[in-house]
This record gives sequence, structure tokens and C-alpha cells, in this order.
Amino acid sequence: MPRIEIHEIPKRPRRIGAHSHIHGLGLDENGKAKFIGDGLVGQVEAREAAGVVVKMIKEGKMAGRGILFVGPPGTGKTALAIAIAKELGEDTPFVAMSGSEIYSSDMKKTEVLMQAIRKAIGVRIKERRLIYEGVVEELRIAFTRHPMNPYVKIPREARLTLATEDDELTLTVGGEVAAQLLQLGVRRGDVIWIDAETGAVHKVGRAKRAKRRFDVDVYRVVEVPRGPVKKEKEIVHTMTLHDLDTAVAAQRAAISALLGLGVEREIPAEVREEVDKQVKKLIDEGRAELVPGVLFIDDAHMLDIEAFSFLSRAMESDLAPILILATNRGMTRIRGTDVESPHGIPLDLLDRLLIIKLRPYSREELREIIRIRSEEEGVPLTEDALEELTNMAVKHSLRYAVQLMEPARILAEREGEAKVRAEHVRKAAEYFADVRESIEYIKKFESMFMR
Repeated sequence: MPRIEIHEIPKRPRRIGAHSHIHGLGLDENGKAKFIGDGLVGQVEAREAAGVVVKMIKEGKMAGRGILFVGPPGTGKTALAIAIAKELGEDTPFVAMSGSEIYSSDMKKTEVLMQAIRKAIGVRIKERRLIYEGVVEELRIAFTRHPMNPYVKIPREARLTLATEDDELTLTVGGEVAAQLLQLGVRRGDVIWIDAETGAVHKVGRAKRAKRRFDVDVYRVVEVPRGPVKKEKEIVHTMTLHDLDTAVAAQRAAISALLGLGVEREIPAEVREEVDKQVKKLIDEGRAELVPGVLFIDDAHMLDIEAFSFLSRAMESDLAPILILATNRGMTRIRGTDVESPHGIPLDLLDRLLIIKLRPYSREELREIIRIRSEEEGVPLTEDALEELTNMAVKHSLRYAVQLMEPARILAEREGEAKVRAEHVRKAAEYFADVRESIEYIKKFESMFMR
């Protein structure tokens, strides 16, 4: 019997986002916030207020209004905005941007905001399509030589047999469909469907009746379809208004290029008007529905008076997402004017915002947040390391403490330790300064720095 060598598969690095642990607002059935829930910790009043906002959104009572999160840095404003989007549904569009992003050299400020608004509005389109659906009972692919490279073979056609509980049909498909079958790794026992008009192939999963070769497999197991192989089926897919805008604009750009006309970088207003008419027609016919998403603008005090005026007008539109602003500023000047206002936002816009206050975290809350982040990032901490990081969060900031975890893990690994200890955290803090230490360093050696 031949010897089989089993090698450990190297662990693939996983990109961890700053808020990848957020799954919702963490409320019970009565709208009361749990101390720890769905990745959120503390901020009970703010989370319960956000829950009320979600209820208003679902009942269609947020028209013409927005939300403003106000609180010191590191109090969870972005996390709450993400949690609201999660509560609204999986396919709810969520667009996050900073107030400073509107100052682009390529586009006008209003165009940047308009594109962000359109990205935050989804259109759930329902179509009845003629498809071929069933379990792959047999699949044979014929190959031919590539016209440009005789040493490379490409699929010429495929012959496959699809079966349901009630029907069976053998199809002969062209090279493009055959290439998709290869790319998706379709094999006997897979449930697939093919769009009869476009030839697009969709792999659903493995049929329940297919013989299992392995104890553990990565394929999704699905029921065998019923009815005829060739049939009409309702297909649902979600796109954003911006996706539709760019598709129509691309068509126009191609025509302009053929005619030798210049191509515009910004999307013309008439393109958006055409898309809106098409979407409203689909909605009236019952073939589509709007999915209002969330447009989150952090550092809202960076917006100027022109941007605030544009957002005030956009909030009144029938096609408007849920606008959430966030700021950590108190009384400050409205950008583009000499007028001071709370949070640097004009009073007439403030009157239309539901303001939710976020307070600084308590020591216990900071400790739990760090514990959750350590689990999410795969950084095992001893109790003394967790306590040391909590001290760092209280003395400096939560962000600084969280940022020290990964350097501390690397230091622990160098010493052959399985867990991060307090001395590793302190060593990492010696290597990486926080903002206050950086300011003190600048003051100490001010005369030596370039001006």
C-alpha cells in the first residue's frame, strides 16, 4: 500500500476589520439593550435609541430626517451606524465615508455626495427568466485548440444531462457556457441552473441524493428540484442605483467614443433621471422594490456649507437613504463660513436630525471590548495582559490599546509564548507611542524638527 503523507495546510491570513465583530444592536425582544450583545458593549441608551430609529425606518417614518451621533473619539459611533445597517437586513446597502472625502480634484463635491447617496439605495429586482435547472447526471466537454496558441486547448462545446424529480433533459451548449461549467467546477451530482437567454451558469450546491465521498465537504447540500427541467423561474437580485447609473452611463460613453466625442467623468443628470424612471416603472409593475440603505458620514464637521445645503435638499427626495452623521466636535465654525454652530453643522439641518449622545466607556466596558477584539483578531491574552490593556485604554485611549494587541502577540511569539502576557503589552507600548507621548516628544525636541 503506498504511503500517504499528510501535510498541515498553512493558515491563510484573514483580514480583520475594525468592526467585523458587529452583527446588530444587541437588543432583546422589548428593545432593551443587553450589556454585551451582537458584538456591542455598553452604550445602553444610545443602542436603545438606535433601536427606536430602526423601528421608525421599517415603518417608513424617517422621511426627511436623519441621525447625528455625537460623542468623544472612540465611543463607538461607526460601530452603531454599522449595527443599524445590520438590523435593517443583509442586503441593505451600507456606504461609509469621511466628510473630507468630498474634496476631490476629479469631481465636484455635490457629485461625490450624489454618488454616495445613490450607492446607499438598493433596488431589489424580480425577473421571470426561462432557465434550465436540475441535477447534473452526465457532463462531457469537448475541447479544441486555441486559435492563437495551438499548444493550449479551450472548451468547444459541452453535452450535459440535467434531471429533476419529475423530468430529464440532455442539452448541448456552446464554448462560453462550457467554460463557465469548468470555471465553477461543475460535476455529476451538482444542482445548477442555466439562464436560457444569457447562458449564465449558477451553481446552487450538491444534490442530497448525491453519494458523499468525504465526511467533511465544503459544498452546500440542497434538495433536488421538482417539475420540468426547462421552466420559468423568478430570479431576485439586488443592485444599487449607482450600479444602474454607471451601466447606462457606460453605454452612452461607448457611443460617444465611437462618434469621437469626449467622455464625461461625472454621471450626467439625464442619466440618473432615465434610471429613476425605469426603476419607478419596475416598482409600479411590481417587478422591483426599493431597499433604502444607510449613508454614514463620519467627521461631519469637515463638510462645508455647500455640502450641508445639498444634503438638506437630498433628504427630502423620494429616493433618499437613511443619513447618519457623526462628529466628535463641540462648538466649532461651519466650514466655508465665519459662523460658529454646535458640531459645525448649520442649525436648520440640526433641527432635522435625531441626535443620539454617546458617552465615554467605563472601565468595565473597555475591558469587555478589548476581550471581544482579542477573540476576533485571534490574539490570546492572559488575565494580566487583559488588565494591562484595560489600563492603557483608561489612561490613553481604546484605539491605542486595541492597536497594541497585534505587536504584543508578535513579541510573545518571538519568546515562544502561546499567550500574550502583561510584559509583552508594556514592551509594545515602549515601541509605539500614543498621541500624547508623541506631542510631548515634539515639544522636547522642537528646535531640532524641520519647519
